[in-house]
Amino acid sequence: MTITTSTIRRILVANRAEIARRVFRTARAMGIDTVAVYSDPDAGAPFVREADRAVPLGGTTSAQTYLDVEKVLAAARATGADAIHPGYGFLAENATFAEAVQDAGLTWIGPPPDAIAAMGDKLTALEAMRRAGVPTLPRATLGDADAGALAKAGEEVGFPLLVKASAGGGGKGMRIVRSAGELPEAVEAARRESAKAFGSDVVYLERYLDVARHIEIQVLADRHLDVRHLFERECSIQRRHQKIVEEAPSPFVTPQLRADMCAAATAAARAVGYEGAGTVEFIVDAEGNHYFLEMNTRLQVEHPVTEMVTGVDLVREQILVAEGHPITLPEDLELSGAAIEVRLYAEDPEQGFLPASGRLVRWSEPEGVRVDSGVAEGDEVSVHYDPMLAKLVAHAPTREEAARRLARALRELRVHGLATNRDFLVAVLEHPAYLAGDTTTDFIDRHRPRTSARPDPEVVRRAAVAAALGARAARLAEEPAVPLIAPAGATSATSARPASTSTGASRSPSTSGRRATGASPATPAARASRPGSTVGTTRGSTSRSTACASGSASPSDPVTTAGRSGSRAPPTRYACPSCPATRVPRPPRPRAASPPP
Repeated sequence: MTITTSTIRRILVANRAEIARRVFRTARAMGIDTVAVYSDPDAGAPFVREADRAVPLGGTTSAQTYLDVEKVLAAARATGADAIHPGYGFLAENATFAEAVQDAGLTWIGPPPDAIAAMGDKLTALEAMRRAGVPTLPRATLGDADAGALAKAGEEVGFPLLVKASAGGGGKGMRIVRSAGELPEAVEAARRESAKAFGSDVVYLERYLDVARHIEIQVLADRHLDVRHLFERECSIQRRHQKIVEEAPSPFVTPQLRADMCAAATAAARAVGYEGAGTVEFIVDAEGNHYFLEMNTRLQVEHPVTEMVTGVDLVREQILVAEGHPITLPEDLELSGAAIEVRLYAEDPEQGFLPASGRLVRWSEPEGVRVDSGVAEGDEVSVHYDPMLAKLVAHAPTREEAARRLARALRELRVHGLATNRDFLVAVLEHPAYLAGDTTTDFIDRHRPRTSARPDPEVVRRAAVAAALGARAARLAEEPAVPLIAPAGATSATSARPASTSTGASRSPSTSGRRATGASPATPAARASRPGSTVGTTRGSTSRSTACASGSASPSDPVTTAGRSGSRAPPTRYACPSCPATRVPRPPRPRAASPPP
């Protein structure tokens, strides 16, 4: 079989945020130009700024922008892109989009459309896996089953069971059912959610394992019929069927179980003629029995942990396979150390993990770990897209050290302006059960990690002091100016004592060691006599020369206009201290006069 190769010169990434930046990073390292497409809310996002070229798609929602096939292809034509990388999500597992890219004469950096279609429908995939000898869980299709047929299907599968959307993903269209009485309502709810999310209301029943682990195998295949695995990742720490902590290798997997699962995963990829990077996911019970769940025909969110323990750049391998090159992995690929990844979301754990939006007032990434982020300081986090801000990944010689390093990095992360799940992630990483490897899919329900940090009393005290000082400074800044002017007939702002007229070297305590010059340095008159000085000035004041109100002051005597810049209140004018026409407004907070020496 003769396979021709091509050279990719410019890649358009049909995605956004963190994954777009991730693909750009590898493309630049390979000398390939990059193109970003973006929606209106993403116009100022980091991935747009980092691309060599960027094309606005014109719209706000996903349907108007990143899911619009014609707009994406038009952007590729306009920029001269010769390849498209779909990232993950959006159109990444859309066989129709893959076909459209190839029909347009562009290189599709992904598996063949037929493989996407075969694995995109879970029922079709399960049947293909059964034929390939890959173990699967008991299941039942529903079709338009009436109440009687539905009850029978439930009994055949056994309880507890899971209602699953055939076209689903990301936890949508899924319901756990523990008794026959719950089944009809769960099926209807799953169908409604699936129709809304995926445009299909087809669901099926599958046996549910209460105590299990979610373990997946990373695979890579090329056009030369070479299929490899890059070991496993464990993704059992989930909330509402959504992964939040992933790691490699799994603390549960033995060498024999690893060999069995990797063999099953490569068999699954061969069964559908797979090419490129993909993931075969399994559910594993307490005895180590593994069952096929699904195959993700794209790069996974959690791919960095595999890269960290194998030293393989998966995006680079994707690009090389798309160009027609054989896989470059060494035959004796080995695991090195342990890697753990957490997904940092803009969400409020104290409010049921509701997504949060707003301006990211501060964003400072920690050192010592890998941070794949989609945001920068000052960005607006929109409600229109997935709330994930970043992925943080720690790699260390041991799992315990990786967990400790990642928890520390999360604490050092500075993220202000909106709520996140950071403290919740730290609580998971430091939980004794997690550190012991007790990482089943019901971890969060069983252990209930805290959702907020326990504040250090000293940190709270310092924050309170800082807040009080800040509030006081703000009040002082808003106070009206208070002139420091002596009463009529007095020569000192602090007392009615006559000012010294001595010109000798004698010093009084009131001068604090300064030489007397005919008037106390503390008097307004003395200050007014200095070049450039002002009388009774405070913050924001300006000065100018004019005659005083009584006409007794010379044009050189200063008159200050007090008050903050831009104030609507009329300025208050102050003349010389002896001017009888001067009227000093009573301050709202008189300052106590200094006691006489």
